[in-house]
Amino acid sequence: MIINHNISALNTHRQLSSATNAQSKSMEKLASGMRINRAGDDAAGLAISEKMRGQIRGLDQASRNSQDAISLIQTAEGALNETTDILQRMRELATQASTDTNTTNDRGEIQKEMDSLTSEINRIGNTTEFNTQKLLNGAKDSKTVSQAAVPAAAAVKGSVTSTGTLDTTVGKTVEIDGATFTAAAADDAANGEFKDLAGLAAAINSNADLKDKYTASVDGTNLKIEQKAGFESATAATIGGDAGLSVDAAATVDGSAEVKAKDAVEAGAGLQFQIGANENQSLTLEIKDMRASALGLTGTGTGFTATADVSNGTDSTGVESGLDVSNAKNASAAITKIQSAIDKVSAERSKLGANQNRLEHTINNLGTSSENLTAAESRVRDTDMAKTMMEQTKNSILAQASQAMLAQANSAPQGVLQLLR
Repeated sequence: MIINHNISALNTHRQLSSATNAQSKSMEKLASGMRINRAGDDAAGLAISEKMRGQIRGLDQASRNSQDAISLIQTAEGALNETTDILQRMRELATQASTDTNTTNDRGEIQKEMDSLTSEINRIGNTTEFNTQKLLNGAKDSKTVSQAAVPAAAAVKGSVTSTGTLDTTVGKTVEIDGATFTAAAADDAANGEFKDLAGLAAAINSNADLKDKYTASVDGTNLKIEQKAGFESATAATIGGDAGLSVDAAATVDGSAEVKAKDAVEAGAGLQFQIGANENQSLTLEIKDMRASALGLTGTGTGFTATADVSNGTDSTGVESGLDVSNAKNASAAITKIQSAIDKVSAERSKLGANQNRLEHTINNLGTSSENLTAAESRVRDTDMAKTMMEQTKNSILAQASQAMLAQANSAPQGVLQLLR
């Protein structure tokens, strides 16, 4: 008989410690509801679970982003709905002014309402915002380029100068007020093709839509576009396209510095909506300039008033000349121009509606993905309560049995005392 080392007690104590530890882990899983409470519980499972959690939270945030994008689109579309109503009224007025049953005074009153409604279109375009971001002034259209401030008074002639290096790779384009010029192997001004900066200036001076309004010339390494006498406008020429030219924001304007300047247009950038959990999972939306000038409702020359009576909508200062309805011919031509504006606004509203419908489907898809990924993450991380309770019961019984056996093992050496009697 041995008393220095009670092997039975040592073995029983080891089994008791093991059962107690197992019981403690089972209780921890039951209390937390999770199978993995620390990396030691399942190192690989923890890594997989955390990656899934990142995806789930990203998907949920992307769904919220999509909801916000829908709200932005609804804000823009709601404003354009009012613009459409205004244009319909302007078309009605132009039709009314087209008939010679009206006197000069009658048409003068119609002209007042036309100018006022055009100013309201400018106000809507200049002030419609979502979260302080202007939506309808061209700032959310990547094709809008930075434009230098120009005089508000139509009698002051202005010019703009390009910046950047002209890329003459065949196929590259330059856009001037919507007219497109293409780089080619040889100059062909009549067809809008150029091989260098001088060729581009010549093509602009030959363009049917631009040659009466502007004079283009080479200014060092830049392109200079100057308004011609009699075609002065409160809006400077715009330069765009993919050939590397844009408007120099520091370009000076000819004329008195005391003349109030029209607000400069910032370079546009399309809206990026993050609609996925990972990089580059986004949707791009561009909203065109929906102000009077972009819609063709203001300008200079034939068909427009001699005085600038259209304001930016936020004050009473006239900065643009509106459609002229002072005679039957001009009023009749205004009908076509207004209809074209209605078509532009309708096309933009249609685009916004299509993107809204797309985002609604995106939200549904994100919800499904998040739900399925949550289920997968749950299988990795969460504990099976019934199974864990079963293990807890087993470990509890083993712990109690080990305690009883440890008491028996501790009493066994006492038999040695019988030998001393």
